[in-house]
Formats: sequence, structure tokens, C-alpha cells
Amino acid sequence: MEIPFFKYEGAGNDFIMVDNRSGFFLENTKSIENLCDRHFGIGADGLILLENSDGHDFRMVYFNSDGRESTFCGNGGRCIVAFATQLGIVKEEVRFMAKDGFHEASFDGELVKLRMMDATLPETETALNGHRIFTGSPHFVQFVELVDSVDVFSEGRRIRKLFGEEGINVNFVEKQKDGLFVRTYERGVEDETLSCGTGVTAAALTAAVEAGYKSPIKIRSKGGNLRVEFKVLTNGFSDVFLIGPARMVFSGLISLPSA
Repeated sequence: MEIPFFKYEGAGNDFIMVDNRSGFFLENTKSIENLCDRHFGIGADGLILLENSDGHDFRMVYFNSDGRESTFCGNGGRCIVAFATQLGIVKEEVRFMAKDGFHEASFDGELVKLRMMDATLPETETALNGHRIFTGSPHFVQFVELVDSVDVFSEGRRIRKLFGEEGINVNFVEKQKDGLFVRTYERGVEDETLSCGTGVTAAALTAAVEAGYKSPIKIRSKGGNLRVEFKVLTNGFSDVFLIGPARMVFSGLISLPSA
């Protein structure tokens, strides 16, 4: 079976995009894992299906590179908006469903501005010297002095496993004069990624409460620059937006073995 695909990246976070409005792509953990393999497949941090959704422009179904369906992906959300625009499904204002609920998006010049879910205040994890917050996916945020000196793979993996089988995404955050520098270990990928949209959102919201940062907050990641806007409430955050680039890298066909 031949699968038509498009490869997108948002701040270095890369995804295989499949237009599945006809329902031809049947979800299979092993097939998705093979497609995301950087040696034997296309290579990506995850795979995203664009599907039909009553009352919305489309539905986003996101899988980590381990082949398992996951919660929301911020950079993937921006990439699917760009993909839907390329397909001619949407033009300027976008409304779509994802596993964590309803999302809106628009374009800020060449950047995609994606509305994230409202969030509650971060919870302090005293024993781990960090904070836990849900921004569409579960995240742990730890502030460090020099993030470039952190062994993100080893330390991120250690903390991820402390949160049970489902685990948690782990963000190491350096405070800078003009914003934050964030590095993330992602569950499901089980490695550091060049960027994580829900992760930088978690870092920004935590920095607002714990370090007095004001919206908008500029975010630096290894894969590129992002921006997070939000309103602070007494019990959390509203009007949370993740803003950054999303572009197509290449497209093609790949053969999958028959089931």
C-alpha cells in the first residue's frame, strides 16, 4: 500500500502529515513507528492525521514516534494548520478539534498563531525542585542556571519515569533577559526534541507565576524561536496562544507492507 505524505516542521519539531479525510489510513502502532523511524522510514517526532470533523474545519489525530496516540502537540497543531491551508481546506481563520478539545488558529504574517487550552496554575513538586502543569499534555518544568550544561536525555528520562507508566514531558528552562531558553525531553519520542510547543507554553506560564514574566514571552529553543501570549487569572490562565513558524519540508509516497 502506498501512503501519500507531507513532511512539516515547526521550530525543528518535525511531523509526517497525512490527509486522511477519506479514511484510507488505518491506525497501526507498528506502521506509524516505522514511518517515524529516522533510519528505515521517513523520520519524524510524530505522525498527524487530518480527518473530517462535524462542525469544524478538521480533526487532528496525533501519534508520537513510538506509534501510540498521544495528547495535544502545540508545534504539530501549528503545522496541521499550515497543512490544511495548503490543502485549501481553510484560508485565514481555522477551527479544529484535537484530543484535548477545540482549537482556533490564524496567521500572524508568516507565523501561525494557535490558541491553546486554558490552564490552571502550576503545582509545585518540592522534592523534584520543579513545577507540574497541563497545557494539552502533562509537563514538568524545572528552572536551571545554564540549560546548555544539562544532560537533557539522562535527567529528563529519569524524571519522566518518576510519573508512572504514562510519564510526563520534562522541560529545563533558563531565564534570560529577553525571554526563556527551553530544552525538552518528550515522552513517546523518549529523547530531547528540538522544540516542544506544549512544553514552551508550560515553561512560559510557569515563569509568569514563579518568576514574574509578563506576556508575551519570547522563547528560544534549539530548533527556533517561538512566542507565548496569555492572560493571568486568579486560578490559572486564559487566551493562551503559541506563535511560531510552520513549513512544509517535502512530500512523497511511501510503501507500507500489506496487513
